[in-house]
Amino acid sequence: MDNNALSKEFTTSSLIKFAFPNIIMMVFFSFYTIVDGMFVSNLVGTLALSSINMSYPLMSLQLALGVMFSTGGSAVIAKKLGEGKEREAQQDFSLIILTAIIVGIIFEAVCLPFLPDILTFLGTSPAQMSQCIEYTKVLLYFSPAMFLQTLFQMFFVTAGKPGLGLLVTVSGGVANMILDYIFMGPLNRGLSGAAVATGFSYLIPAMVGMFYFSFSRKGSLFIVMPKSDLKMLTVTCVNGFSEMVTNAANAVTTFLFNIIFMKFWGEDGVAAISIIMYFQFVFSATFLGFSMGTAPVISYKYGAAERVQLKKIVRSCLLFIVVSSIALYAVSIIMIGPSLKIFTSPSGRVFSIAMDGFPIFALSFLFLGINIFASSLFTAFSNGIVSGIISLARTFIFLVGALLILPLKMGEAGIWLAVPVAELLGLLVSFYFLMRGRKYYWY
Repeated sequence: MDNNALSKEFTTSSLIKFAFPNIIMMVFFSFYTIVDGMFVSNLVGTLALSSINMSYPLMSLQLALGVMFSTGGSAVIAKKLGEGKEREAQQDFSLIILTAIIVGIIFEAVCLPFLPDILTFLGTSPAQMSQCIEYTKVLLYFSPAMFLQTLFQMFFVTAGKPGLGLLVTVSGGVANMILDYIFMGPLNRGLSGAAVATGFSYLIPAMVGMFYFSFSRKGSLFIVMPKSDLKMLTVTCVNGFSEMVTNAANAVTTFLFNIIFMKFWGEDGVAAISIIMYFQFVFSATFLGFSMGTAPVISYKYGAAERVQLKKIVRSCLLFIVVSSIALYAVSIIMIGPSLKIFTSPSGRVFSIAMDGFPIFALSFLFLGINIFASSLFTAFSNGIVSGIISLARTFIFLVGALLILPLKMGEAGIWLAVPVAELLGLLVSFYFLMRGRKYYWY
């Protein structure tokens, strides 16, 4: 198995170096998503921005399914590579790709005919409806490419090629930004142009991934004739369930945030929390990128029964996350003022609301990383049940509960405390399962 980069012995520095491209990839992905919204707001208008946000839950569901296949499938494949079952890993890899394409086509076929009804159910207003349909319809045509992009982001890491994964993701992001300007600026194509630009950012990683894994035979992972294996697909879905829950829960919690902030502060409050959530988006991407980058290594070492290496790797991961959490929290407190000025005037009410609440909200950054890593760790061990419990607890049960209870008991302060409290309670759940699993999984 020397032809796979996962087989080498990892130190703390080499592990971070291996995961670094994936961190940059996820952070970059979060940045160009933010820039995408800025282009729409400035070149088409704020109504257009609010219109595309109404389709967020639908796109979140699509992303959740893609992430389920990518993270769950990566754990299955990396473990088999570690066990020396190279041919089985290749067949599973090929079957997951085929399944994801089929699911993407089905998702598109089901949603397109009922799109107006779906958007109405999601709360889209009459003023937003035409623009929302214009954007979402075009984006749905790229559903299969979106699934493949999500798969290959993870599978490049599993194949020991995180640098190539970073390159294709950055290429897709840069293309998205350039095409955003061209389609919405000189060509004046509005939201349909924005959707095409985003679609091409999916197509680039999808096409490069298909080409690379179809024709490159130098590594241990490439496309072969798939073998039907319903049990493997079930295990893949169970493994990736926690990551799917995390993405699906984002739609629900965003909906609740908007309602609560509208009630307490009106439109200015919604604008304030939207800007603050950008911080959480970037920091989550940092920890998610690191966790996704190290997960195939953990799966491989577990499959190869390299106990000493596994213990060192998990300890190195936890040390990196603790130090990074403290550093990012400090950076967020320092940078919140200058960052807010990019989006709103310092003399405005939005700026005041955000500055008042952010120091409380930012406490969640101290706990966020461990929770994300703990969930990813158990996915890497193919324990989708524990991974799902951790994700479901922190991203849905605790957060929804905190959002419904704390504002009633504590008013405005309770709103800002909801996320830190949910993450702290999630940390307790993570700690419990980390302690319980340390002997069984040799870390």
